[in-house]
Amino acid sequence: MVSQSAKVRDVVGHKTGTILVSSLGIETAGDLLRHYPRRYYERGQLTNLAELRVGEQATIQVKIVKISAVRLRPKLHKTDIVVTDGTGRLTATLFNRPYLAKKLEEGDEIVMSGEIESFRGKLQLKQPEVAEDADAFLGDAGKLMPVYPATAKMRTWTIRKAVRTALDVVDLPETLPEEIRQRHKLISIDQAMRWIHRPEDWDQVAEARKRLRFDEAFVVQVVLAQRRHLAALEPATPRAPRAGGLLAAFDAQLPFTLTAGQRAVSEELMSDLARPVPMHRLLQGEVGSGKTVVALRAMLAVVDSGGQAALLAPTEVLAQQHARSIEALLGPLGQQGQLGAAEESTTVALVTGSMGAAARREALLDIGVGNAGIVIGTHALLENTVQFFDLGLVVVDEQHRFGVEQRDALRSKAPTPPHVLVMTATPIPRTVAMTVFGDLETSTLAELPAGRQPIETTVVPVSEKPHWLRRTWERAREEIDNGRQVYVVCPRIDATDADNPLPDNPSWAQAASVEEIASQLAAEGPLSDVRIGVLHGRLPAEEKDDVMRRFAGGAIDLLVATTVIEVGVDVANATAMIVLDADRFGISQLHQLRGRVGRGDHPGICLLITHADEGSPARERLGGVAATLDGFELARLDLEQRREGDVLGERQSGSRRTLKMLQVLRDEQVIAQARDDARELVAADPLLDRSPGLALAAKLLVDDESADYLDKS
Repeated sequence: MVSQSAKVRDVVGHKTGTILVSSLGIETAGDLLRHYPRRYYERGQLTNLAELRVGEQATIQVKIVKISAVRLRPKLHKTDIVVTDGTGRLTATLFNRPYLAKKLEEGDEIVMSGEIESFRGKLQLKQPEVAEDADAFLGDAGKLMPVYPATAKMRTWTIRKAVRTALDVVDLPETLPEEIRQRHKLISIDQAMRWIHRPEDWDQVAEARKRLRFDEAFVVQVVLAQRRHLAALEPATPRAPRAGGLLAAFDAQLPFTLTAGQRAVSEELMSDLARPVPMHRLLQGEVGSGKTVVALRAMLAVVDSGGQAALLAPTEVLAQQHARSIEALLGPLGQQGQLGAAEESTTVALVTGSMGAAARREALLDIGVGNAGIVIGTHALLENTVQFFDLGLVVVDEQHRFGVEQRDALRSKAPTPPHVLVMTATPIPRTVAMTVFGDLETSTLAELPAGRQPIETTVVPVSEKPHWLRRTWERAREEIDNGRQVYVVCPRIDATDADNPLPDNPSWAQAASVEEIASQLAAEGPLSDVRIGVLHGRLPAEEKDDVMRRFAGGAIDLLVATTVIEVGVDVANATAMIVLDADRFGISQLHQLRGRVGRGDHPGICLLITHADEGSPARERLGGVAATLDGFELARLDLEQRREGDVLGERQSGSRRTLKMLQVLRDEQVIAQARDDARELVAADPLLDRSPGLALAAKLLVDDESADYLDKS
């Protein structure tokens, strides 16, 4: 027997193993066994041809209606095989395989695999692979035959043969303690693997899926429970605010009343900060729910205790916006050492990669000697030259853009483990929060502050109603004539932009760009005489900051930008958000962009411009955004429409070891059960000494590169 960590080439042979690695990312025997069947065939059960979709790799079980072979040129033979499922027909076209016409007969039941194409309005398989020995592929009557996710280079029957080889030689240690297996009536891991790959009936498939689903949830929850346990063992400096200190002075000067939700979350944060163990908390909230003021109150509590707070932002635009917002909220309380500073005050320091040498030296000095109680910055904060006097709190904004190494690089600058507050402006369904952020306590701001204006969202289908585009610009002009301001967001910067290309999509070259749209609007039409500004990631930092200052100050009427304004940007006078080629953006991005308007005294409008056809998935996605302002509902819709791996990290690290059986929306009860069991087990056996199989599974998950999604918490 061999270990599941054995190289797949050593188990199934060098040739097959090499293709498994290159085409499917399957590197070990364990990866191969966790490459589960997509579906199953039962002998005599033909494929429903109506369910096939153009562009997909499909394996079909069908009957032959007609075979015709012709020699087009001396060395070019063409064979057409017309097949049926009893209700419809499909043609498979093969070249230079004339022997098939002799081996196959009308009425034969065969299995073919290839890409579905459309030719003259009819479906066809072009140059498919044919399992000529159908009986060998289909097996005995009544047995279920697995069909695996495959590629053009690695067909499902080859994968099936490799899996059978691995099942016979790979040792699969039990991962679940016996009491947990009994509690949930789960079969062994060895039995589950055999039944998922070689089932006798559908009951075995169901039992195998039940076990493997729980396994995926449980191993993740054990890793998270271990992190919570280890975090609770770390010492931390309690950071309680002083009576009559900076926080009290800030609360006294606030020009608005905190919402009930803001007060409740603030109490949770203050309670955590006062404890001698590090806070590890996720703060999520609706767009405009007031996360910044809640985080600022926590930072001021730390400053009151003699410590410093650092806010890590993913972009310079967002870092600068945070600095402006916090300085404005603090007023004289953030002007220590300046004329007019309050008696209780501190200094706000900003550190970015592009700041000038003199400004950087001054900021680093203020941070190093402790003058700067609040430090805001980008990845530049992680550099060795940045040294804190007494870092007590790390606030990570838009946490999904940072890895664990970056977060820990900042934490390591503190004398004792600092408290950590992770913020996200993208609402997260409870199941995702349990799965991805399970080592953090979660606080949620769902209530919007008083005075937030409604936002009306409309989809503008220019392919069907081209005149609506001109009306869009006229509507923007109306807002400007009424003294208000407008955002226009484009997916590209200019014609050479490759920052966000869509692979293999030539239409990307026609996507709207910032430079192009700004020039067009300035040259002609209803907006030709308004003050237009441009903002994108390639601009120098000083220019980006200047543009945002002028837009915030009312010196720019219309800002044409990329998604650099997606989060954190707060201009109360901006009332219209126009998104060009909106179908190229995700649901959460569109919700964030929409949240940039309606932040002042006037209602907001959001116009989603699209060329997508009616009834297409893209139009359905835009319709979903237009139908609701509820970010949590949109987050669930986003998760339903995307592959779960995209949410949990698959896009970053290939297809290995992402969730395969578990669906975080469907399987909420399974995740909750696994979380409870994991908490109980880790409390009794933190190092998993009594569960060696589970310890190995947890180690593989942590070691695997696709565990990055855990490390983003």
